[in-house]
Amino acid sequence: MIYYFIKIFISALLIVAISELAKRSTGFAALVASLPLVSLLAFIWLHVEGTPPDKIAELSSQIFWLVIPSLLMFILLPVLLKNGLGFWVSLGLSVAATAGCYIALLPFLRRMGVSL
Repeated sequence: MIYYFIKIFISALLIVAISELAKRSTGFAALVASLPLVSLLAFIWLHVEGTPPDKIAELSSQIFWLVIPSLLMFILLPVLLKNGLGFWVSLGLSVAATAGCYIALLPFLRRMGVSL
């Protein structure tokens, strides 16, 4: 039980740290946020829990392919905000477009032999 609290604490600490950093330096916060920290933590937690290396490798490979459609949100959100749309509308449209990209990408990946 304590192990789960440690996992939650460390994971939450990263999110809080990034949001606090953004108040002082958006560039440095962006750098930290762009690091694959969540993925690294997941790999570490899985390894500590005794997950076989091939499962961790499979997760890493799947993350790679699924990062591609997520990039749309980081392109679309600032464009929408800079063009005067409100934050919630911009965020909603960005999330919806990103979800659409995920849905469109999945059949393509299956045809390429990538299992998700």
